Order: sequence, then structure tokens, then C-alpha cells
Amino acid sequence: MSDRPQSPSPERETFHLLRAVTVEFGLRQAAFAGEHGLHPTDVRALICLLDAERAGEDATPGRLGAELGLNSAGTTSVLDRLERLGHLTRERDPRDRRRVLLRVTGRAKELGWAYFGPLVHGTEELLRGFAPAERAAVDRFLHGVRELMTGEGAPVNGSDSGGS
Repeated sequence: MSDRPQSPSPERETFHLLRAVTVEFGLRQAAFAGEHGLHPTDVRALICLLDAERAGEDATPGRLGAELGLNSAGTTSVLDRLERLGHLTRERDPRDRRRVLLRVTGRAKELGWAYFGPLVHGTEELLRGFAPAERAAVDRFLHGVRELMTGEGAPVNGSDSGGS
């Protein structure tokens, strides 16, 4: 048996590259949070709210808490902090006054674009260099990984002991 470590498969290399990208993005999110007096969960909350807005879906405290994996007290704490900092508003749903809808403020969007806009634009420019079939493959890959991470049986909170 050889003492030399085996080279990872191309698939494992791609996994490690994806992990490196997500780590780097997480570091940028943390830096943004620190620069603007936010907790990293606050940034995740803003992303969830912006994703709901982009999809044309209502954002409610219950939905946000479920997406963040927080109980109602934790969700309220995040919402209070974001509202106090001027990053979101809570409004009564005009169709059902019992429901509260969450909206990201223009100020929060401006801060996000000022910080992440160059990355968004750079990514768009990078993708313009891909042929349609290549972009389709990238999209299929990323959707597949997301499904693996969010689908039934996906490890959560360290419940999977598998290594990388």
C-alpha cells in the first residue's frame, strides 16, 4: 500500500471548489454584516426577504423564521433589529389584516448593491462568456446541489457524520 495520498476525483475537486466559493461568499457576507452593525443572521434574513420579493411572494415572519430555522422569539429579535436599523418595514396585509408582510427598505437595498453589486455584475459578465449549453449545465448543477442541500434527507445541524 502506498503512502502517497490519492488524487481526488474530478467530481470531488468540483465539490471542493464549490465549497471554497461558498466559504468566500460567507466571508463577504460576514464582512458586510460587520461593517453595517448586522448579525450574520440579519444578512441571511435580508437575502430571504429579497428572494421572496424577486419571486413575487409574500414575506411573513412565519415564513422567514422557517427559512432561517428560527423559533418565533428568534425571528422577532431579527426583525426588531432590522427594523431598528431601518432595513425593513412591517406592514399589515391589505387582503388579511391579521397577517404582517415584511419589506426590505430602499436604504437596505442600496447598501447591498453598493457592497455586492460589483460581484453581481462580474458574475453576469463571466456568464455572458458561456455558451447557452454551458450556462444550462451550470444552472442544472447548481439547482441539483441546492436540491441535495434542501431536499428530504439532507443533513442539517451536523446530523450527518460524512466527511469531505
